[in-house]
Amino acid sequence: MKKPILITAAASLALAANLLAGPAADIAAKHAAASAKELEAYLAKNPDAEDKGEALEHLLGAYSLTGNNSRMIELMQMKFSKIEGGANVDAQELFMTTQELVGMLSDAGQKDAARKVLAEATEKSKGHQHADQIAQAFSQMEGQLNQPGIGDTMEISFKSLQGEEVDLAKMKGKVVLVDFWATWCGPCIRELPHVQETYKKYHDKGFEIIAISLDKAADEDKLKKFIKDKDMPWPQHFDGKGWGNEISTKFGITGIPATFLIGTDGKVAATNLRGKQLEEAVAKQLEAK
Repeated sequence: MKKPILITAAASLALAANLLAGPAADIAAKHAAASAKELEAYLAKNPDAEDKGEALEHLLGAYSLTGNNSRMIELMQMKFSKIEGGANVDAQELFMTTQELVGMLSDAGQKDAARKVLAEATEKSKGHQHADQIAQAFSQMEGQLNQPGIGDTMEISFKSLQGEEVDLAKMKGKVVLVDFWATWCGPCIRELPHVQETYKKYHDKGFEIIAISLDKAADEDKLKKFIKDKDMPWPQHFDGKGWGNEISTKFGITGIPATFLIGTDGKVAATNLRGKQLEEAVAKQLEAK
C-alpha cells in the first residue's frame, strides 16, 4: 500500500524503453540517437531559441531511449536551474522537475547531489502560498534517499511491544527479515502467510524477523490482539505514529509492505520479496553461512 507517485513524461519514456526488447529496441534507439544529435546541434546553434524548452523535452525523451543517463542528468539540471523561485514559482513544474532530477541522481548513486537539489528546490518554493506543503513533499523525497539498498546496513534498535530489547547489529550471523507493515494494510495481510511459513520452516536454522508496525496509537489493542491471534512471535516495534513511525521515517519508507532481508554479514541482501521469493532468498542466505 503506497502513497501516490507522480510519473513525468520523460520517466514514462524511460520505462517504455526498458520494456522494449530485440530489433524493435535497436530501431527505436537508432532513430532516437539521430534525433538527439540534430536537437543538440539545433540548441548549440540557437541557445536562446523560443522553443528551447520543447527541444529539451524531446532531448530527454531521445536520451531515455539511448540510455545516455549522464546527459539526461545534465539536461534536467539545466531545466531545474531555469525555474525561477519565489511567490510566483510554478509549483507543479518545480515539483515534477525536482522529483525527476532527484530520481535520476539517486539511481546514479549521487545521493549527496540529490539532497543539494532538494535544498535548492525548497529555497525556490519560499514565498509561494503553498510553500509549507511543497517543502514537506521535498522532505519526503529526501527521506526516500535514505532507503537502504543491497549491500547497505540498517541501524535498528528498540524495545519491542513485547518488552524485548532488539538490536539488529547484535544479530550478525543470522538471516533477518525487517518487515514494515500494519494491520490496516491489505497487501501486508496477504503476504503474512508466506512470512509465517518461512519463519516456521527456517527459524530453528537461524532465521529471525523484526517487524515495524505503522499502526496508530488508537489501534494498539487491535495490534496486540492481531499478533496474538495470528501467532506472530517475532518482536514488533510500535510507537503509534502511523506513517510518522520513527524507524520508517528514518529509512524513507513510503509504501508497505516494505521488506529488507539482512544476510549473515549484517548487510541488506534483498528487498521487497514477495510470496515464494522470500523463502527462496532465506534458504539461499542460510546455505551461504
